Amino acid sequence: MADLQGKRLPTWALMRVHAERVALDVMLCRAPRDWSAWTVEVYDASGRHVVSKPFADVLATRNARQG
Repeated sequence: MADLQGKRLPTWALMRVHAERVALDVMLCRAPRDWSAWTVEVYDASGRHVVSKPFADVLATRNARQG
């Protein structure tokens, strides 16, 4: 699944937070499955890779906050 339009964000921190939200939205909108191989990949307007956010990391962070 790809978001070809994207979203312009001014800071690295906001990019990471948005990537986490995208991962959570995908996980909540889909049937439960093994998300361990899924990753949100963020690219800048020039097509350069900026950050990766594995779904497993998002789940671990979310569980730690709730736990």
